[in-house]
Amino acid sequence: MATFTYKVRDAAGKVISSSMEADDAKQVRDVLREKNLFIVAINAPKVGLNADIKIPGLGDGTPNLKAVSLFSRQLATMIDAGLPLVQSLAILGKQVEDKGMQKILKNVRNDVEGGVPFSDAISKYPKVFSRLFLNLVRAGEISGTLDTVLDRVAIFQEKELALRGKIRSALTYPVIVLVFALGITYFLLTTIVPQFGNILIQLGGELPFITKMLLAISAFLQSWWGGGIMLFSIVGSVLAYNAYNRTKQGRYNLDAFKLKIPVFGNLLSKAGMASFARTFSLLLASGVNIIETLEITKGTAGNAVIEEAIENAKNAVQQGEQISQPLGASPVFPPMVVSMIAIGEETGGLDAMLDKVADYYEREVDEAVDQLTAALEPLMIMFLGVIVGTIVAGMFLPMFSIIGQLSK
Repeated sequence: MATFTYKVRDAAGKVISSSMEADDAKQVRDVLREKNLFIVAINAPKVGLNADIKIPGLGDGTPNLKAVSLFSRQLATMIDAGLPLVQSLAILGKQVEDKGMQKILKNVRNDVEGGVPFSDAISKYPKVFSRLFLNLVRAGEISGTLDTVLDRVAIFQEKELALRGKIRSALTYPVIVLVFALGITYFLLTTIVPQFGNILIQLGGELPFITKMLLAISAFLQSWWGGGIMLFSIVGSVLAYNAYNRTKQGRYNLDAFKLKIPVFGNLLSKAGMASFARTFSLLLASGVNIIETLEITKGTAGNAVIEEAIENAKNAVQQGEQISQPLGASPVFPPMVVSMIAIGEETGGLDAMLDKVADYYEREVDEAVDQLTAALEPLMIMFLGVIVGTIVAGMFLPMFSIIGQLSK
């Protein structure tokens, strides 16, 4: 990200000069317009000998969700203990280990000392403090319960991190085993198989089909054009996938396909329901209005199919309908979730009901991860065994035949 300086006029006509970190000027413009400010000028960051030099992997990076979660927890504790906001930010700015967060907290503290509301100060860093975080802080400032809101945000982020970690661990294991299996296969086909092939050709005799197939694959992999075709196919597939995923329809189709994949689709669906319910519950409990809640929740769904269902629900609510009706029409939301939301709407305890839904699906994710790991381990071992066994059989079957002929 780069630092943009800007001048704006507020509703009273007062000129305000400040700065904001963003990816481009468009992002700065969008943030300022959301605050109903009239833009006078937006200046791009200076580029030249005096500009900051940033090397990938070094220097001040964008703080991750873990750093923001830790900040929320510590700030909530300090405010609850009676420390002023400016003093709390000053202490955290010195204690936090993340260099990027240190720089941001220093700027936020300076803005707050100058009379800028805390929510407006952090809104300059949309890549760090999400729209969810920003709206919750604003709700806490208005209601005077900033410490309570920050504590809720910290709990939410901690659970979000735990949920992501479980999904990541479930998906990492099969990928590692698959890469390992492909690596062994490539090594055997390009190193061991050619040596055995030369021996078999010298001994003579008719080679079985499996041996001929392995020798043909080995020759293909060792040739420069064979490697080029493989590399082109891999790179081309990745580029084609990314290009298709950037289109609206492409992303929707890919996300719909992900939800239909056996075992994995079930895990992703449950994780999506847990995230939806937890985010929705947190926003409602913090006093954010229902339309804004649905809009923010849609932005955190992470799946185009779920996002479409939430968008339909938002449009229905604007028409005066209940949330449960359009969600029930979507195949993504299970009947149990729709029923719980309907009961919450009838009883006036929608946030508490959604919290229970989130707890239930987080437990379901735990069980799904355990089942997935237990099922994949023997399958991966069998997969690796079939590959190695095929190669061994292809090399030794003709040896047995040649030995039998020699013994006669």
